[in-house]
Formats: sequence, structure tokens, C-alpha cells
Amino acid sequence: MGKKEPMTVEEFIYRTKMMIAENPECANAHYNLGVMLMRQGKWDEAIEEFEEAILNSGRMFEGYVNLGYIYLMKGELENVVKANLRAIEIEPRYARGYANLGFAYLQLGKTDEAIDALKKAIELNPRIVQAYCNLANAYLQKGDIDKSIEINKKLLDMAPNFGLGHNNLAYAYYVKGEYKKAVEHCDKAIKLGFKVHPELLKLLEPYRGKEEK
Repeated sequence: MGKKEPMTVEEFIYRTKMMIAENPECANAHYNLGVMLMRQGKWDEAIEEFEEAILNSGRMFEGYVNLGYIYLMKGELENVVKANLRAIEIEPRYARGYANLGFAYLQLGKTDEAIDALKKAIELNPRIVQAYCNLANAYLQKGDIDKSIEINKKLLDMAPNFGLGHNNLAYAYYVKGEYKKAVEHCDKAIKLGFKVHPELLKLLEPYRGKEEK
């Protein structure tokens, strides 16, 4: 007897829709369909399915997680905040939820809220590189340059080949007036393949080959 062919994505979607037609309140079917639609980049259809899944399930944590991701992809930051707040309400130890929340708050200019969320993310999972990166940027946004440098250095101790981290540290050192260190980290970022913004390169150009006074 021949081996059964695996289901195609289209077949899976069709069968899941048939299951939903028979049992419209099946949260798992709505969730599974949402995942498949999300993978296809059909954001709005996926949102509808995840919302149905949540409506029919008291603790649909994963539904809120995926909604948060979709809203992030769509650039709907207020909805990113709402979805991740619900996710961490259901699962208070969800570090990635706090990290995503912090990123959204930072983009919305809510610096203090961003710092609180990102610190919580790092407390729950000290290995989330992006949370350190965003926390350093939040302190920079707040005007606390020394704290931004401190967090960036912690990040680079953990991930020394993270080009964006060197780029951000270069800018923080530039703002502080430590131009030699700024040039040093800018060059490290470039060496690691990171595309440094032309404006930062222009700002640092006068300090290349010079000793700090």
C-alpha cells in the first residue's frame, strides 16, 4: 500500500474550514486556521480567526501572542500593546510579551513604560538580546546617556558580534562626547556587516584619526 501524501496547505485550510462550519465554536480549529493564514501573510483573515479562537476559549494565550505579532507586522502599535497586555495577564512569565510591549511603547514615545516592560522582560529571560537593545535606546531617548552605554555594553558582552549594538553604542558615545570610542564601535558595526546610517558616519568623520582632547 502506497504511502499517504501529506496534506497541502490548501487542503489543510479547506478541512479546517469544514470543521469550523460543523462546529463554529471550536477554538482550536479557529486558532489552527489563524496560524496557517498568518504564515501566508493574510493578516486580516488571521486576525479574525484568532479573535474567534479567543472568544471561544477562556485562556487563549497563544491567540494573543499571534495577534501581537500580526499587529507588529502591520505597524499597529496601540494594538500590539493591547494584545501583549492580555498575553502577559494570562501568562505573567511570558518574557517575549514584555519585550514586545517595551518595543511598542518605545515607538509610541512612552519611554518610562518601555523601560519598565523591557526590564521585566530581561528579569524573566536575561538572554533576550533585542530587549537589551531596546532598553538602551529607551534610556537614550530619556536622556540618560550613561545608563544607555551601560546597557549596550552588557548587550555586547552577551552578543559581541551584534552589529546594531555596536552602532547604538557608537551613537551613545558620540552624544556623550567620547568620539574615539564612538568611531571604534562604528567601525566594529561596519566590519560586522551592519549598514551604519550615513548621517552618523558624517558626524564621526571629523574625529577619525584624532585623539580625544
